[in-house]
Amino acid sequence: MIVNKRVLAIPFAAVWVLAVQARQLAPVTTTAGSMGSAATSGISAKNLAGPRIEFAANLWDFGRVMAGVPLQHTFTFTNTGHALLEVRDVVPSCGCTPAGQWSKQVEPGRTGVIPVQLRSGSLNGPLLKTVKVTCNDPATPELTLQIKGSIWKPVEIKPPVVFFYGTAVSKSVSRVVRIINNEDQPLVLSAPESDSRGFVAEVKTNQTGKEFRLVIKTVPPLSAGWVKGRITLRTSSTNAPVLTVTAFADVQTVIAVTPSQLLLPTGRLDSALSLSVKIRSTVAEALVLSDASVNAKDVKVRLQEAGRDGHFTAVVDFPQGFEIPQGRQVELSLKSNYPLSPLVRVPIMHRTQAIGSSAPIEEIEDLPPGGPANR
Repeated sequence: MIVNKRVLAIPFAAVWVLAVQARQLAPVTTTAGSMGSAATSGISAKNLAGPRIEFAANLWDFGRVMAGVPLQHTFTFTNTGHALLEVRDVVPSCGCTPAGQWSKQVEPGRTGVIPVQLRSGSLNGPLLKTVKVTCNDPATPELTLQIKGSIWKPVEIKPPVVFFYGTAVSKSVSRVVRIINNEDQPLVLSAPESDSRGFVAEVKTNQTGKEFRLVIKTVPPLSAGWVKGRITLRTSSTNAPVLTVTAFADVQTVIAVTPSQLLLPTGRLDSALSLSVKIRSTVAEALVLSDASVNAKDVKVRLQEAGRDGHFTAVVDFPQGFEIPQGRQVELSLKSNYPLSPLVRVPIMHRTQAIGSSAPIEEIEDLPPGGPANR
């Protein structure tokens, strides 16, 4: 049988044309997923239209360095967006990594810098610090830079500061500080020196050339309040030629007085007035008080001892019309049997004088909370 190929070709061509036309005329359907993709594309386009911050590196790894070596680094960034980039704030996580003057405004295509320092003098061991950067990049309004490395000390002091809390005026107590040599060469230490008569120190060897004990002792009698001293040692190390340890002692008062001053109403007294002061010992030795008096006319003092515990009450009787003369200092005084506190003084003043007499405590470097230092 002979088939006419020309006749069969016509129907197949017609079917193909009709299929293509039907596909073109078919309605287009949009799913929720495709709508989300479109919305995301719109947001991305919006972000690209604004500023964009990109750092060359977000991490500064300074490796292993000796403590005290000054370190500086500059983080560099580029505005790869299409609007002005504003770096609003740079906040280090530690005071040991302060930031310098950074680029606050960067045009598109331009670069900016954030310089930082590392103060390694008081640091030791592995280190990881951060710096938070805030800017107007809509995609990354906040980002974190990292500072990483390790600090080593040729000679370690553990601890570099010692405290003597609740120290008695007449009692000697001690603290021990470890000194560790991390260098290959043996370490030789000189005899320690103290800049305060309240402390003395001596060196003892744990391991020759490698580890030592610095024994710090208080030297009575001590003044009540905070006593401060620095212990220094010279060494054979060229990297740490001088070692310093700071000592603080919170020395208790031998005699406690409550209140510490007597306050009178302002002006002349309209009527007679009695004020009292409680006095007690803070040490085991029995306290004996005598010769209680006030250096003002017609003011009387009654000294009362309460039981066997050595607590006293001094009652001060002020007559009607009493007033402290202008410019004169008035006080209650008592003699004691303690050689370290032979005389107890309690100031007496009008309330207005007390307010006006307040003065700022002198600032002293390295002073711990609690009070001024007595050197």
